[in-house]
Amino acid sequence: MNIDHMRAFLEVAATGSFQTAGDRLNVTQSTVSARIRVLEERLDRILFHRKRTGAELTAAGRQFHRYAQVAVRAWEQARQEIALPEELTSVVGLGVQVSLWDRIGPGWLAHMEATAPEIGLYVEADYSQPLTQRVCDGLLDLCVLYTPHYRANLRIEQLLDERLIMVSTDPGRRPASGWMEDYVFVDWGEPFKTDHALAFPDMRAARVSVGLSGIALAHVRRRGGAFYDLERQARPLIDAGQLFEVAGAPAFRRPAYLAYPEDPIDPDRLQLALDALRATVAADTAG
Repeated sequence: MNIDHMRAFLEVAATGSFQTAGDRLNVTQSTVSARIRVLEERLDRILFHRKRTGAELTAAGRQFHRYAQVAVRAWEQARQEIALPEELTSVVGLGVQVSLWDRIGPGWLAHMEATAPEIGLYVEADYSQPLTQRVCDGLLDLCVLYTPHYRANLRIEQLLDERLIMVSTDPGRRPASGWMEDYVFVDWGEPFKTDHALAFPDMRAARVSVGLSGIALAHVRRRGGAFYDLERQARPLIDAGQLFEVAGAPAFRRPAYLAYPEDPIDPDRLQLALDALRATVAADTAG
């Protein structure tokens, strides 16, 4: 029994598919199957019900799941801390959704450096699904994301609530329920798509759709147009007269969530990171 076997087990449990687990681990489906068989032989228990529709955990599999998660997280933590310089006692890893980096990352780093100088820090920016996976794998201790992915033994709680507003390069712009020629659709996730469809029921798919608001901003600056952006990002440009909030356009909520293990390897270290994160958000909100 080794870490790769347990990683395969956790991926199949998360996805319900040996094929998808193999794709995520960059190995073949047969390799995943072989690793699961080794686990089942050594534990003398069947861990998955194999069905045409996918794989489901057995009662034994559900019991083993927690131990596999703890083992993988402990291994990753040990691998990181063995390489630490002597003046550092441990390391904590934070994942941040790309669009939230400037609001959270620098402040959290500064707060941790001031309050816990003995702890090494690791921060990465990515999207919701890979960040969640890295927390589950023990590569990160906690993450802040827009779209929560609920997993066993993973705690999810709302951290902050942002606001999306429609902005335009045209000060006289007004919203329309139907086709908008120069409208750029920014994909802010599934909840936004649903709310957007309800607010603009007659709108056809936009000619230009992007995954980042920065791309939309660059485009409308060159060509003119409108798009939805985080109010905190758009407000300085609005104040400078470079963009204009579209009067009468609906605003949408954009909540961000905190995800971290229910049973962390080092609860005290995690609590320090959580306290620093909440203090960072509180200071940013107050400012």
